[in-house]
Amino acid sequence: MEILAVIPARYDSQRFPGKPLVMIKDRPMVQWVYEAAQSCPAFSKVVVATDSELVANCVREFGGAVEMTSSAHQTGTDRVAEVAQRYPQMQAIANVQGDQPFVTAEMLMQLVSPYLEGKAPDMTTLACPLDQETDYFNPNAVKVLCDRNNRALYFSRAPIPYFRNQGAVPVFHHLGLYAFRRDFLADYAQLTPTPLEQCEGLEQLRVLEHGYSIIVCQTQKAVLEINTPADLLQAKSLFAKSIV
Repeated sequence: MEILAVIPARYDSQRFPGKPLVMIKDRPMVQWVYEAAQSCPAFSKVVVATDSELVANCVREFGGAVEMTSSAHQTGTDRVAEVAQRYPQMQAIANVQGDQPFVTAEMLMQLVSPYLEGKAPDMTTLACPLDQETDYFNPNAVKVLCDRNNRALYFSRAPIPYFRNQGAVPVFHHLGLYAFRRDFLADYAQLTPTPLEQCEGLEQLRVLEHGYSIIVCQTQKAVLEINTPADLLQAKSLFAKSIV
C-alpha cells in the first residue's frame, strides 16, 4: 500500500500569520509536524504543500520535501488534492494538518488503518472520547456522531445529541486529521460547498451532504492544535513542563 502524507502549510493565516514558522522549543512548527509524519511507517513519502517561499525555504533547510502549490486554494484539502495529482502511484493520501505539532506516529497509523487492512473507504478521520464535562458545550470541540459501522452521521460544534434519555451513545471528539482514497480525493476537490458545511464552518460536512461516507477511526486522546498565539503559548508551556 502506497500512502502519501501531505502537510498543507499556509503562511498567510488570517488568525495567525506566519504560523508554520513559529518556533516551538528549538524547531519551527512545520518541522515538528514533518518529523512526526516521517516517523509513521505507513507513509511512503511525506511532503509539505505550500504557496509560500518562506515556508518552502524553511522546509528545505531542515532537509524536508516540499511542493509549491497555487495561492488560490480556499482550504488545506484543495492544496493536498493538487499535490496528490503529482503522485499517481499513491493509493491513499493523508492530510496531516500543519498546525498539529504534537501529532504522533500512532495516531497517524490509526488514521490510515482501514487502508492498511485492505479496505478502500472514501475517506477516514480520527476521533477520541469526548469529555462530557468540559467539551460537550464547547463550540471549539467538534462532536461527531457515528453509526454502528463507525461511519460518521454528523459533525457539529453544537452539543449533540440531545440527551432526553441518559445513556451511552456514539458521540466523540473529532480531531482534524483526514485520509482519502486517491480517486475520491480528486472527486472531492470538485464538490461544491454545501449548506450545512457553511452553517457549521466544518468542511467535512461537504462529504456527507454529497452522499459519500467517512470512516471514523479511534485514538486515545486529543492533542493541542495551534490556531492562535494563545495556543502557541500553551504549547511552549507544555514543553517547558515536559508534558509532551
